Amino acid sequence: MSQQPGTEQRESWGPYPLILAGAAVGVLVVFIVNPRWGGFVLGAAIMIAAALRFAGYGGQLALRSKRIDVITLSVFGFVLVLTSLLLYNNELKALILSLFAP
Repeated sequence: MSQQPGTEQRESWGPYPLILAGAAVGVLVVFIVNPRWGGFVLGAAIMIAAALRFAGYGGQLALRSKRIDVITLSVFGFVLVLTSLLLYNNELKALILSLFAP
């Protein structure tokens, strides 16, 4: 892609700092408060990233095509939130593990 002489191409960060801050808070919550709520915060930050990418705010979040980014971020965020909610629920963990038992 050619650029006109005298024009600068700015790098667009978009919502990247917000998502990075949310992930940092989630990791801190894992270590300081509780792994369950930290995982929830991390998953929520990833799902917010998916929503922002879907809305067209790419910036540094845009690595692949929009569809692939939204699908992978949504799935990973949902799995992380679900796992964090199941972390201390022994009955539900036993049910899920029984589905994979021979």
